[in-house]
Amino acid sequence: MSALLAIENLTVEFTTTRGTVRAVEGLSFRLERGETLAIVGESGSGKSTAALAILRLIAAGSGRIAGGRILFEGSDLLTLADDRLRAVRGARIGMIFQDPMMALNPVYTVGDQIAETLIAHQGMSRRAARQRGVELLRRVRVPAPERRIAEYPHNLSGGMRQRVMIAMALACRPSLLIADEPTTALDVTVQAQVLSLIDELKAEFGMAVLLITHDLGVVWEMAQRVVVMYAGRKVEEGPSGRLFTRPAHPYTRGLLRAAKWEEGEGRRLSEIPGTVPSPSDMPAGCAFAPRCDAAVSRCRGERPALGRVGAQREAACFVAESEPA
Repeated sequence: MSALLAIENLTVEFTTTRGTVRAVEGLSFRLERGETLAIVGESGSGKSTAALAILRLIAAGSGRIAGGRILFEGSDLLTLADDRLRAVRGARIGMIFQDPMMALNPVYTVGDQIAETLIAHQGMSRRAARQRGVELLRRVRVPAPERRIAEYPHNLSGGMRQRVMIAMALACRPSLLIADEPTTALDVTVQAQVLSLIDELKAEFGMAVLLITHDLGVVWEMAQRVVVMYAGRKVEEGPSGRLFTRPAHPYTRGLLRAAKWEEGEGRRLSEIPGTVPSPSDMPAGCAFAPRCDAAVSRCRGERPALGRVGAQREAACFVAESEPA
């Protein structure tokens, strides 16, 4: 059976005052039906840009998808006419944005915004769509849904707004849910509730989840496979269990160290020195070399290609640690 989603050599460019820069370059991965795949990396690694590109939501004028294919259920989304693409957005692919206050329209009620999706994609009457909206809010555990559906986004807490976003994303029972930093700005208790809800609804609807996050704890709990991005490129991919216990790329090892408290004097938090380079000022060779404690001279002059480092695993690194046969 073919993959539900297959990204092939995706490249996204933006026009800036310093010229054209690539925010995503040569990205490829596959997402199977019913699977959860996480894309991780620091801010500026290209995670969210890749997610927006899947639905062709890159801002026109300043940005464009410069190459590659995005195959969803066998069709290339980059070649679909606008009317056919609109039929996919919201119906076959749902998306939870990282800031629900920005994604929700402040001048429309919660009920109107859920109903819009149902009317557009399922041809429901406004009355039927409103009733379905109440059911959806109840399903995502929004208290008093009959009252909440008539309220505006600013009347709701951050956790409730995120639940509304989930209800909207799942209104048409999509086969793919893209969750872009779904727990950003939520307290720990609400984070756990939201993630548990997504996992529960995934199992109920049989959908696949593409999870964009920098929180490795979330990845460990939810994802079967992980793609690690750095400076717009994929640097490692593999099953989450193997990637967490035996990371191949020095950047992945740095992320894992930074996510843990290290025992010892002062009980300090480990960090990766430096920052992700700007797309307009990329170093020669491997983009991670200036921050890498394992870099050799070859790393600073030559860009490594992705290569196999074990069963179902690959990394772009000259000094990657391979799995034993």
